[in-house]
Amino acid sequence: MPKPISTTSPTKSHLHINLQGFVQGVGLRPLVLRLATLYQQHGWIANSQAGVSIAIEGCPAQQQVFLAALPLQLPPFATIKSLTITPQALANYPDFQIRSSQFDGKPSVFVLPDLATCPACVADLRNPASRFYRYPFTSCCHCGPRYSVMQKQPYDRAHTSMAAFALCDACWADYADVANRRLHAQTLACPNCGPQLQLLDAAGQPLAKAEDALTKAVEALRVGQIIAVKGIGGYQLLVDAGNEAAVLRLRDKKHRPQQPFALMVLDLPTAHQLAHITDIEQTALSSAAAPIVLLPRRRATGIANAVAPDSALLGIMLAYSPLHHLLLGDFAAPVVATSGNRHHEPICIDDAEAFTCLAGIADVFLVHNRAIVRPLDDSIVRLINGNITVLRRARGYAPVPISLPEALPESVAVGGQMKSALAINQGAHIILSQHLGDLDTLATQQHLQATRLDLQHFYQTHPKQIQHDLHSGYSSSQMAQTWQGQHHAVQHHYAHALACMAEHSLDAPVLAIVWDGSGLGDDGTLWGGEFLLIQPTGYQRFAHLRTFPLPGGSKAMQEPRRAALGLLCEMFGDGAFERANLPFSAQELALLKTALKRQMNCPQTSSAGRLFDGVASLLGIAQINHYEGQAAMALEASATALATTRQEKAYPFNISDGKPVIIDWQPTLEAVIADIGQQPTAQIAAKFHCTLAEMMLAVARRAGQNTIVLSGGCMQNAFLVAAAVQDLTHAGFTVYCHQQIPPNDGGLAVGQLYAGKFLEMQPDIPYIGDQTPCA
Repeated sequence: MPKPISTTSPTKSHLHINLQGFVQGVGLRPLVLRLATLYQQHGWIANSQAGVSIAIEGCPAQQQVFLAALPLQLPPFATIKSLTITPQALANYPDFQIRSSQFDGKPSVFVLPDLATCPACVADLRNPASRFYRYPFTSCCHCGPRYSVMQKQPYDRAHTSMAAFALCDACWADYADVANRRLHAQTLACPNCGPQLQLLDAAGQPLAKAEDALTKAVEALRVGQIIAVKGIGGYQLLVDAGNEAAVLRLRDKKHRPQQPFALMVLDLPTAHQLAHITDIEQTALSSAAAPIVLLPRRRATGIANAVAPDSALLGIMLAYSPLHHLLLGDFAAPVVATSGNRHHEPICIDDAEAFTCLAGIADVFLVHNRAIVRPLDDSIVRLINGNITVLRRARGYAPVPISLPEALPESVAVGGQMKSALAINQGAHIILSQHLGDLDTLATQQHLQATRLDLQHFYQTHPKQIQHDLHSGYSSSQMAQTWQGQHHAVQHHYAHALACMAEHSLDAPVLAIVWDGSGLGDDGTLWGGEFLLIQPTGYQRFAHLRTFPLPGGSKAMQEPRRAALGLLCEMFGDGAFERANLPFSAQELALLKTALKRQMNCPQTSSAGRLFDGVASLLGIAQINHYEGQAAMALEASATALATTRQEKAYPFNISDGKPVIIDWQPTLEAVIADIGQQPTAQIAAKFHCTLAEMMLAVARRAGQNTIVLSGGCMQNAFLVAAAVQDLTHAGFTVYCHQQIPPNDGGLAVGQLYAGKFLEMQPDIPYIGDQTPCA
């Protein structure tokens, strides 16, 4: 820290300083108070709706040292995005004070997400001499709930659900103590004045309170019961991860037959016992965001097989709240920690709602009396191409904004049908909502409506433009049409590309490689294996994968064997039905043959996602998807199990010279089929993945655009992305991938909103390429 400057000059000046960024709820005001005292400055500091305001009066030389020290001494998580200084007339302040918040201007876009419990508070939990010993709701300026308890800005206790708890004398003393890390901590509380814990039975009748509630909850876990725990952003369902019967019971009650459950563990050593963890992944695990990290599992772990059946990855998170630390510490073993909701419904945050929605699932409820203002599910991340990539963006990441080089028209964008999230903007900042879920149920649709109103109120925005997907059948598109404003439909894959561009502040032109399950194209067909040349005036469908029929339409999403049959029929016509060992009954084959011949509910698609499914089926890896992406994930896991050499990695494929360019996968699949039974399945899977990367490179060379973005749900595949980036960068291309914004449909709203940048140049349909249907 710079030393105070000795001066005999009587000259004083008054500087008014405005800070914007992550400056509220991080301990900045205590730091400024200490610096002002050190450098002999009088004045004040206060939260404002836009950030933090500071007034300092004193020696000008000391003020310069103060300003130099401030960015060097920032507390954890504090970030100054802008700093403006305005000289003012002397006010002759008698001292330096922390003032009450100011309510002028528009709310800040820089709102902190919820922060995992810091090491100092964990130490207090374990220290019998501490007033906060084993208190499940301790926090300080460096940790604790933020966004989940905030009702409005600025971040003051009176604007949070902690307003219901008046500070006791001891907490008031901490709150006012300049040397205490709880100085002006808005969620400060202790056992004498803060939220209290209670254990209830399934009928809502009290079983225990406080420490006894924790003891009995741990006992319930030990005997295989399912406990509903009211966490930071909503309810979770916890069960002993080593108890096969208990995990199977949870699967049955949640109607979740195979999709992997996430695990919560107490600490990093326990996580290392369960999975192989790199330094980057360990940093993500132990970060303040405390997400679920998808990690390669170890073979012998003591974890029940039912936790993640047939999965090469385990989703692991560390205990991130004091309550979790106490539960996991006492239980001394990993637990399954999954969202407290019914299938395809939002996570529960209200106690009455939880007792209704989780009736018949949870055996006991561990609750508290601090209200959760908005639901925030656990975030999910994965290491892809050397970077942590967010796959589900919620607690710990929302509502951190995406900053752009220039302002956009004030808008709201509603995303797609699956992995729903919506976005608003305030000038040059996009705020993506937390993950909301698939919009297949009325409850989730109502959740989206409520989230829109919450965001607009919280940030005081009044969107005049409304962006939605081109598909009018999406619930999000239908809801958006009922809202007042200028409506703009944004093509699905164009929005995916723009989401990656917005994250990296990229402008056109770029070549976007967007691969996913499906999205409605401008020609009315199902796209999904797209190469889009994006210009300031729109985009061109430069190339795509060869199309093939999907027998049964949307049913093919659940049955990879249908995608495989569609591929075989595209290649061999009726001869496909003469092949041996097709995974259908004779009756099913007869019906499917008729449907394909008459083109009944057999839409054509260029989907890369369905191509993955088809190859997984041909290799016998998966015939049915019990959850989204299961077959593709299994195919990736098989490929990862056996890497290939550069010389043998690719199968052949063809590329047409038309407009758009067509990438023909038939030679690839013919070679795959020839290798079945001759080469290890893992070898075939790896070569198939690397062939797809070679396809990307071949098209990129034809497109003549050096900047490339990778987006879409298929870019959650770490093997594919690593191979593609390696091939493209070695050839001299600059490649951008998603990191903070999900590559899947959870990031669509960001791209839809970023499309507002181009709407004046393309007021009608953004597509400027060939409008003819796919062949």
